[in-house]
Amino acid sequence: MSEMAKQLDRLKIHRPDDRGGSRWWPAVLLAAVVAAAAIGWVLARPGAAEVEVAAAREVRAGGQQTVLNASGYVTARRQATVSSKVTGKVLEVLIEEGMAVAEGQVLARLDDSNARAAFRLSEAQLGAARAELEETRVRRAEAKLDLDRVANLVERQVASQADLDRARAELDSLDARLASQRQSVVVAEEALAVTRQALDDTVIRAPFAGVVVAKNAQPGEMISPMSSGGFTRTGIGTVVDMSSLEIEVDVNEAYINRVVPGQPVEAVLDAYSDWKIPCRVIAIIPTADRQRATVQVRIGFDELDPRILPDMGVKVAFQGARSEAATTTTVVAVPRSAIRSDAGADVVLVVAGDRVERRAVTVGETRGDETTILAGLAVGERVVVAGPPELADGDTIKERAS
Repeated sequence: MSEMAKQLDRLKIHRPDDRGGSRWWPAVLLAAVVAAAAIGWVLARPGAAEVEVAAAREVRAGGQQTVLNASGYVTARRQATVSSKVTGKVLEVLIEEGMAVAEGQVLARLDDSNARAAFRLSEAQLGAARAELEETRVRRAEAKLDLDRVANLVERQVASQADLDRARAELDSLDARLASQRQSVVVAEEALAVTRQALDDTVIRAPFAGVVVAKNAQPGEMISPMSSGGFTRTGIGTVVDMSSLEIEVDVNEAYINRVVPGQPVEAVLDAYSDWKIPCRVIAIIPTADRQRATVQVRIGFDELDPRILPDMGVKVAFQGARSEAATTTTVVAVPRSAIRSDAGADVVLVVAGDRVERRAVTVGETRGDETTILAGLAVGERVVVAGPPELADGDTIKERAS
């Protein structure tokens, strides 16, 4: 080998045989990844969730039971769309929606120029009739004096019988005219009363005390007691007597035998689902709806409240008679906020040490902020009433300081 070849051979890099080491490096890499993931999970793991808890308590439920449920609407037994008795142009509207009005209060005024002119004419005609009556009375008094004088002259045979008959005829004529004119005065007085009523009809008043729920006309519009087409209104506004509010429900005729007058009822307005209103059956309308196979039932409120408004939707529960043998049962009650929904089921999160346990329950009725539990929970067990919405079964918790 030449000297040049030896020098080139010394420049070669001699690598060790790494065939044995290549078998271990994937396992080492996998272990490193698992360790990193574990460290990241430990670092990212949240702490215990803060919650508020409450203990389930024992309550007593009465023996009165619901025998029938129905739905209907709040209606006013006494309401009116106030209109005028005559057709006319509206000059002034004095009402607004929500305004309380008293019986006889002025709601609007119509143009009264024609009615006022007719009234003044009737006043003048009555005055003229009374003046003519007074004139006839004076002339009748004069005729009576003439008759007395002629009668005296006839007795003295100075005047003839014809003169006496003429004087008596004149007096009788004036008596007849006086009676006619008295009747004319009565007619004029009646005509004046008619025009006065026509003038008063231009002022629209409240027929009863209530609250205005609709304002239907504005100044300048025409109003009429009957619909005449075009832009003529048929009413100024609608007044409702709030003391006449009641509930009307339609009960299936197959279950009407469960309803009797005077029966206690619990009503719940759609607007206030947690407010149970005590009511009673007023009457069962003695006829059925052939198309819907229902019977209408009127229900009255035991006590009215400003929150109850006409046309509100309402659900009612007819209560059965409370029997002497009805016993009082004991149930569990928890705050309403403790009830959660999970896949369509009602559940609560029961506190077990420092963790929570998901438990399905059977929910009863809700009264105010409290709900009764019929099954699934025991008296004294503590449940979560406030906490993170994502809180799940087995999560660690800590009670929030009060």
